[in-house]
Amino acid sequence: MPRSNPLLWLKPPAIWSYGIAVLSVPAVLFISWWPVLHLRDAPVSLFLCAVILSAWFGGAGPGLLSMALSTLAFYYYFLPPTQSLDAKPEEIPRVLIFIMSALFVGSLSVAQRRATESLRHARDDLKLTVQELQNTNEALQAESRERKSAEESLRRSEGYLAEAQRLSHTGSWASIPATGEIKYFSEECYRVLGFDPHGGQPRYEAFFQRVHPDDQAKLSEAVEKAGRGKTEFELDYRFVRPSGEIRDIHVVGHPVLSPFSDLVEFVGTVMDVTERKRAEQERERLRQAQADLAHVNRVATMGELTASVAHEVNQPIAAAVTNAKTCLRWLTRDHPDVEEARAAAMRIVNDGTRAAEIIKRIRLLFKKETSERELVNINEVVEEMVVLLRGEAMRYSILLKTELEADIPRVMADRVQLQQVLMNLMLNGMDAMKDANGTRELIIKTQRAENNQALVSVNDTGVGLHPGQADRIFTAFFTTKPHGTGMGLSISRSIVESHGGRLWASDNSPRGASFWFSLPAKDEAPE
Repeated sequence: MPRSNPLLWLKPPAIWSYGIAVLSVPAVLFISWWPVLHLRDAPVSLFLCAVILSAWFGGAGPGLLSMALSTLAFYYYFLPPTQSLDAKPEEIPRVLIFIMSALFVGSLSVAQRRATESLRHARDDLKLTVQELQNTNEALQAESRERKSAEESLRRSEGYLAEAQRLSHTGSWASIPATGEIKYFSEECYRVLGFDPHGGQPRYEAFFQRVHPDDQAKLSEAVEKAGRGKTEFELDYRFVRPSGEIRDIHVVGHPVLSPFSDLVEFVGTVMDVTERKRAEQERERLRQAQADLAHVNRVATMGELTASVAHEVNQPIAAAVTNAKTCLRWLTRDHPDVEEARAAAMRIVNDGTRAAEIIKRIRLLFKKETSERELVNINEVVEEMVVLLRGEAMRYSILLKTELEADIPRVMADRVQLQQVLMNLMLNGMDAMKDANGTRELIIKTQRAENNQALVSVNDTGVGLHPGQADRIFTAFFTTKPHGTGMGLSISRSIVESHGGRLWASDNSPRGASFWFSLPAKDEAPE
């Protein structure tokens, strides 16, 4: 161990030890009363630190002195009435608890110091012994000492290993593939697999019978393949404990070869991963629930927009019918005008394509599929939602404007989810302006932000944000609308954050509110 390690510093002289004990208490008072640290209401931990420090460097005497001074300072400065040594009967329990705590931590510190000093002395003694053995060539004595040291080290290593295995739910094992014999099970291996450690080493047949019937073939095949190829194997299987409980086990096996490259045995580990798998399943169920909730939100929103969507689809259909009649008139003349008819037919095609595109976007919003991310131009998503919600804006005399930066970076995202975010933000802006006086404008802007991110803002001239609600509006089930569900903004923030971005709100000068979200460019988007 390095000499710079403060845990191994030599014990200072007695005068310094008691000096540390005396000075530590004023230091604690100074620190606890220092306004910058705000520790005046929690002095106990600082006094205990003073006791630990004094006991560590000075031993039991300085530790008791520090405890006495700390108790006196605690009683005088921090127990009401403060700055008084008069009797305080109602504070006696706190004083007793403080004293017991100080005694406890002080004794622990002294014991730890003694153990550390013993370790240092043992280290020094070992070095001296080795030097003496080298000088005197007393081989037998050297062998005895080395064996004792090795045994102690082995016991400590076994203790550390057992504790590490217990904490990580990982057991170790060894088996001889030629005979199918289990050679070794660690204590944690017995616990993980549910065997009785006092019942002797389990036979391989008993172990294999407890493997879940559906996983027995998989395990047997992996072990046999690794044995033939003299390679490692790793797999997951289910294990049935005597109580009938099924646990998920992750096993790793490593081959041990002889000098002639013959397979001697397998050594490896088993890890109980049941809780991890359950957590993964819970996360997957949560993700699916969030996806279902987002889908329901889209469907509910589209249901509210039925009239506007119908109007938006009806426009190209009506235009197509008009152009079809025009085409017929050009063709039924005495001298059919083919060029004019062709032009009218092309307009019919364009109107039909426009209607089909609108219906396609609506169908995408209604679809319930897993998230599929692709390279998306955020400007195109804005334009699609402007087309879809233009009818809703006209219905409330809202001027819909866009300010789209041409070189906006593309993002790796789910197009439908981004459409949902924009739709929620735009509809919220329209709702805020339905009853507003003056100009009603909804402006959607895109621009390149710092760190090569795409920045989108939806700005309205409505009633604005209520004081203190800039963050609460993103909380699930919190809403300012009489008939709102409080889920739209919460879902929108979840979608943006799942894409590695951020969604926030701010006041819009001179009136209204602005909602912003940023998304990382393709190279920075999360996988």
